[in-house]
Amino acid sequence: MRVQFSLPAPMRKKVLVIVGPTASGKSSLAVKLAKKFNGEIISADSRQVYRGLDIGTGKITKQEMRDVPHYLLDVANPKKQFSVADYKQLAEHNLRYIVSCGKLPIIAGGTGFYIDTLTGMINFPNVPPNKKLREKLSKKSTETLCKMLETKDPRRARTIDPYNKIHLIRALEIIETLGKVPILKSTPSNNFIYIGLKPNDLDKRIYKRLLKRLKPMIREGKRLHKQGLTYKRMHELGLEYRYIALYLQGKTLQNEMVEKLYIESRHYAKRQMTWFKRNKEIRWFKPEEYNSIERYTERMLG
Repeated sequence: MRVQFSLPAPMRKKVLVIVGPTASGKSSLAVKLAKKFNGEIISADSRQVYRGLDIGTGKITKQEMRDVPHYLLDVANPKKQFSVADYKQLAEHNLRYIVSCGKLPIIAGGTGFYIDTLTGMINFPNVPPNKKLREKLSKKSTETLCKMLETKDPRRARTIDPYNKIHLIRALEIIETLGKVPILKSTPSNNFIYIGLKPNDLDKRIYKRLLKRLKPMIREGKRLHKQGLTYKRMHELGLEYRYIALYLQGKTLQNEMVEKLYIESRHYAKRQMTWFKRNKEIRWFKPEEYNSIERYTERMLG
């Protein structure tokens, strides 16, 4: 009888992933756990990658980092597009570097698309640009594009930003080629440990943070526009920058801006949770349950 031996698979590295909706406290928790477990943080936020988009995106400050290294912040020009493929390439490089230094990689952010692509939960196909289709779709309103996407792929429509024309067009472009926006799972190369933050008072947190950041956000919007960021591009960048652009152009009053931004931020948080709920590996906690989070993390890393 011939016995076959196989070499053991390479040891998968443990990686901590912290997710949750906007204003849930992900950045603060990531820093606390990084200090406790010798970690370094990779941001997973589709707008914090842009230089100068600080206040509106809620980007962590140097002081708040508490000397913990952070990656994938301020790596892109806000005047240009930064794709999920760009993110994955840079984030994988940073993840390997953190591991090589003997540190714990911690991925923290609210852009589920970025997180799932990095962790290997999804692998979107590389569909080449369709110039004629893009030109045709670009003439349509975001409302019309949303309705088209809802008809063709309701699942994708539930998680996409309904005001982001570029993302809507890209989704429809993929559908035109493949019939729908597929989610192709791949085998993760690391052992990902998921922690989710879900506050009971999320609406209150969103409103309180909005009021606190309002004046600095307006100043930031003025500065960005003065530096050459067009109102059209601010609109594409979504949420805070969309409404700041409208306000600076005199197309909305300040109180109207606050009301609409509050409503849209709540809708955004719901889309984030819709996305994250698909991942049954996430262990959910309330932000005030830090001791439980720390014990759970210690056990999972053990």
